Amino acid sequence: MDVIWDTRYEGGLGRGESVHGDQLRTVLHVDMDAFYASVELSRHPELQGRPVVVGAGEGRGVVAAASYEARRFGIRSAMSGAEAQRRCPGVIFLPADHRHYSEVSGRIRRVFEDVTPLVEPLALDEAFLDVSGSVRLLGSGRAIAEKIRAEVRLAVGLDCSVGVASNKFVAKLASVDAKPTATRQGVSPGLGVVVIEPGSEAGYVAQLHVSRLWGVGPRTAERLGSIGVETVADLLAVDQRILREAVGESSTSHLLMLAVGRDDRPVVPDRQAKSIGHEETFAADIADSAVLEAELVRMGDLVASRVRGSVGGARTWTIKIRFDDFTTITRSHTWPMAVATTSEVIDRLRPLLASAAVGRRVRLLGVSASQFDAPAQQLDLFAASSTSVEPESWRVAESAVDEVRSRFGEASIGRASGLRSRRSDSGLS
Repeated sequence: MDVIWDTRYEGGLGRGESVHGDQLRTVLHVDMDAFYASVELSRHPELQGRPVVVGAGEGRGVVAAASYEARRFGIRSAMSGAEAQRRCPGVIFLPADHRHYSEVSGRIRRVFEDVTPLVEPLALDEAFLDVSGSVRLLGSGRAIAEKIRAEVRLAVGLDCSVGVASNKFVAKLASVDAKPTATRQGVSPGLGVVVIEPGSEAGYVAQLHVSRLWGVGPRTAERLGSIGVETVADLLAVDQRILREAVGESSTSHLLMLAVGRDDRPVVPDRQAKSIGHEETFAADIADSAVLEAELVRMGDLVASRVRGSVGGARTWTIKIRFDDFTTITRSHTWPMAVATTSEVIDRLRPLLASAAVGRRVRLLGVSASQFDAPAQQLDLFAASSTSVEPESWRVAESAVDEVRSRFGEASIGRASGLRSRRSDSGLS
């Protein structure tokens, strides 16, 4: 039976208990397989089966995603492009197109919402779904998971992996076990769907390595290893006094709860992103203020376009700067009302960049927006006012730019003032 009870382990492991009265709880974690890379491969079918990396050049850029063929060589997200190139000299680098990824993600989200209104997105490529109210109409948790996989493939031509369980923590663990795997010997297809049956949560979690528990990073794993804890079963067997001495009181309570597969958090729908941004590590440190300004314009233009296309506007806009000595600073400006036009954003961020980076070499630059709201639609009575909005002509022009990007990708069009650094990098004059 695939309908899964919320198991709270009160009065003994495996005793089912309803969440709200007699309501059953069935939670899915849906995770797209190598999302960015898979989207790009769908646009470049001639690269299928080749090692592909998205989001890094051959220098110091950072890998945003790697195809499973690239993962065979140990390439992973957050790795430098140079290291990816070293591990796999034949790797193919493709630029990221976040606007397109957002559009594809929106189509996937609509598939989820056809199944249940209780959708909690975690990122563009993954979400929790509470399908407790859908099982009578659509069938078991496994049946719903298989339906979602089929509908996502039909909608966007991509594969996803689904974990089914009585709570979010175990469902997420199960989705990992449903995924394809990449080794030196090749890429093995995943199961697609893994269901953890009611009452078996504790036994499933116990056989896992302790590093798979939420909150166990390398440092905590090292501390646990020092007291002989390698698996979750080891964690449950160790003396709690010794465990508290190793990781502290609150971490001990947290880990013991997860170790028996317990997670009482509900699926919270319509979780909003707190910020939208873009940052890049440059191939060579930049000291030229004009080149830095051109990069600011280019990134600010891209982020403003994404903000307009997703949330309307934002009150706070921030620049992030990492220098050649790896020190990192941020500078921001907050408007009394939301803005979304590139000119207004850049006019405020430009002096922040100039004052922060004067005389220093910049390794990384980023632009982000937060505190989202609809942009103000008032008449521009005082052009110099900090609360003014751009003239209608700018809004029309930027709407046209957004339309071109939605059809042809983010790199298809940009402001002339943001092209200087791109021309310099390519040797154009």
